[in-house]
Amino acid sequence: MQMSANVLLVVLDTVRAKNTSLHGHANRTTPFLNEFARERATWFTQARAPAARSLDSHVSLLTGFAVEEHRVTKSDDRLDAGNTIFEWLSEQGYRTGVFSENNWLTDVDAGIKTAFDHVEGPRNVPYPEALDPTSFVVEHGQGEYRNFLKAALKSNAPMRALANGASLKLGTDYRHLLPGALQPPTTTPGTEYLDLLVEWVDGGSGPWAACLNLMDAHHPYEPEPAYDEWGGDRCRALQDDIEDVKWEFNGGQRPWWQRRALEGLYDGAIRQLDAVVERLVDELKTRGEFEETLLVITSDHGEGFGEPSRIRPDTRVASHSDGLHEVLLHVPLIVKFPGQSDGQQVTDVASITGFPESVRRTLDGGDPAEAYTPERVLATVPGVDDRVRERAGAYCDDLTPFTGNGRIVYETADDGVRKSVVWNSGTDRVEREIHARDAQTAYITGTDTDGRVDSAFEELSDRKVKSTGDGGEMDESTRKRLEDLGYV
Repeated sequence: MQMSANVLLVVLDTVRAKNTSLHGHANRTTPFLNEFARERATWFTQARAPAARSLDSHVSLLTGFAVEEHRVTKSDDRLDAGNTIFEWLSEQGYRTGVFSENNWLTDVDAGIKTAFDHVEGPRNVPYPEALDPTSFVVEHGQGEYRNFLKAALKSNAPMRALANGASLKLGTDYRHLLPGALQPPTTTPGTEYLDLLVEWVDGGSGPWAACLNLMDAHHPYEPEPAYDEWGGDRCRALQDDIEDVKWEFNGGQRPWWQRRALEGLYDGAIRQLDAVVERLVDELKTRGEFEETLLVITSDHGEGFGEPSRIRPDTRVASHSDGLHEVLLHVPLIVKFPGQSDGQQVTDVASITGFPESVRRTLDGGDPAEAYTPERVLATVPGVDDRVRERAGAYCDDLTPFTGNGRIVYETADDGVRKSVVWNSGTDRVEREIHARDAQTAYITGTDTDGRVDSAFEELSDRKVKSTGDGGEMDESTRKRLEDLGYV
């Protein structure tokens, strides 16, 4: 076994292939990835995510299991220990770390954060270097605010720690009362997590494996001025005025052109991520780590800006989480294998769930590229659950179009990919055959899947890797954050 290669998984959270210039988008959002994919890496042009939301997709990405094999899809589901590739790497002597403000990875007890030796999570406080109440409560349990005060007073920066506590507590319930200096930041730029990753790499020895999840392109879209080329102040004011970026549009309270208008900010956020990835590659090269690192750049799912559904009647795609549209499932996938010096394109349909197997093949000296291109690729999109239903019901009188489950089978076809879809069941069952030529073009070719979807999913079985809890240890700020993201 060749154990010299480092492993770095970079997840550009919520980035859809359609809006990368790499995949033909009109705006120049990914100039660095364009060059990198074509000259130094293997670019899988037809990669798909296994789900349209973060938890389901990340569990599949880290385990290699289809959603209906692992069945971890809700906030009170737990992935059992020992099932991720990072735990396997730890057993092989690797240092492992995860760096992200995505709560599913670093705060919620979903079985992901415990797969890593080192965890750097949300830093949504005025003074990140001081004691963080979110991390404190996650570690010590909900309701431990008195103990947090004691710990803050004993810390190296007591006043800043107390300011963090006040900011978080007031920001949850009375954000409008906080002065600007104390308002917790809505998002943390990916550069901060890159800095944390670099510091961690430099601080140890031996092989390392890390997951760097970057949330810059997740709503709210807040690109820095240098990258905000297509949005601007009017779009930012519109975004600030929207209470629920998904259900206000689905419920008819807002016109769809407003959702589409926010796409300019989204493009700026992708451009910002492209710059972070460019700096990441430069940092690896500076440290002599680049050539022998398995570098995988992908996304967990895409995003909707009002695209009409081809499956569900009279619905459009807003945000993500539910929906079967290509803008939610076609994602970028760029892999630089250790020692690779030339670019390569793979046009067969690919799955990001091939990541664990590609790691094993890389370390065993096999062909890791084949791990991403099985004969067929599966995706599962559950309908809204009870927790989301309550929130959505405040805007939508009829949630029927959003409650059915969807199953998808992708297969390589001439000039693109064949997408076979089944949505809902019984008399409400809908079947569609769709041809997806690329990230910009897809169209319906038929209304009968010939049992292709049913037979593919009948071959799946429950892997028995899920436990169920009550979600009781989730602190209030984490729950509020997940509500803002539309997950609970």
